[in-house]
Amino acid sequence: MYARPGTEPADTGVPDGSDGSEGSGLEPVRRRGRMPAVLAGAAVLGLISGLCAGYLIQAGREPTRLPPLSQPRLEQAAGEAPAPLSAARDREVRTDGDLRRLLLKKPDGARAAGVPAEDGWMSLNRLAETYNNPAGGYGWLLEAEFRRAATVIWIEGGTRFVEIRLLQFRQEEVLGARDEAKDSYDWAGRDSDAESWAIPGTGDGKAYTYRTPRNRDGVNVYEARAHAWRGDVSVQVWINDTKPIPKKAIVDLAKRQMERL
Repeated sequence: MYARPGTEPADTGVPDGSDGSEGSGLEPVRRRGRMPAVLAGAAVLGLISGLCAGYLIQAGREPTRLPPLSQPRLEQAAGEAPAPLSAARDREVRTDGDLRRLLLKKPDGARAAGVPAEDGWMSLNRLAETYNNPAGGYGWLLEAEFRRAATVIWIEGGTRFVEIRLLQFRQEEVLGARDEAKDSYDWAGRDSDAESWAIPGTGDGKAYTYRTPRNRDGVNVYEARAHAWRGDVSVQVWINDTKPIPKKAIVDLAKRQMERL
């Protein structure tokens, strides 16, 4: 039977059935002494006393002077500060404005052609459609941080078709304008009949002419193109004609467009 609460035997510290004598076979319970606690307290007091004594000794000493700093004296420039660049000379100010104003104007006697954009602007979707793989081109332009594009198209001499595009990139994480131009260099020079020419004043800008015409809708068309970049803007120039296109035509056109940037 279970004992009622309050009737349990008191705990004597010795198991039931044993009187705690040596013959019981049980070791007596050992209690921890106070000596380790006393030693620990003495060690803490000694550490505190040492810190206080060291502080008092250091406080009574004269402060040690620091060595003088070794630095040449800088002379202030005389005269007034240079004036800020004007909008005409500051390239960033120009390219942040209306990008269409930086496009070359169609020459006298040429007629405007249908522009694949609204009021000279070219949307990301329209630009991606000019790639052989529009979906791939769309994704690449997004990765390159495409910002906006402006274009102009004209026809001169009855058969020569000219198109110029300015592609601007945000360039927060990558150099989109440079990457677009370098990718275009690679594609433009793949044809075995391509001849390349440097565009003066553009660094690595290149113009290309092709000896063999392409058949487009039953008409043989010669092609020339140019690619370059400056700052956050990539430049694309195309000339198509039913007659061979001389080097001078594409190089001069690309050079004049780059000068406007």
